[in-house]
Amino acid sequence: MEPEAHHHAGNCKQVFALLSEYLDAELPEETCEEIAAHLEGCPPCIEFLESLRRTIALCREHRPVELPAPLTEQARAELLAAYRKSRDRRNVPQ
Repeated sequence: MEPEAHHHAGNCKQVFALLSEYLDAELPEETCEEIAAHLEGCPPCIEFLESLRRTIALCREHRPVELPAPLTEQARAELLAAYRKSRDRRNVPQ
């Protein structure tokens, strides 16, 4: 048995484009009501909306990692010297 055909395809693109503003309550009330009515009968849009809500929640939970301070010139020179020494040892014929 084939799944039921999706009949809202044209409207879904419009809804997808507005979902962020819909979730942030940045749309006129009439537009929000139209989206809510569409969502009542559109499983793909409901799934996309829930996915967007989860993504927003994860982004809000994310704490940026503090980056380490840049290397000092001395540390940079020491690392470069160690690298060259290691490289030179490997290139010496045995």
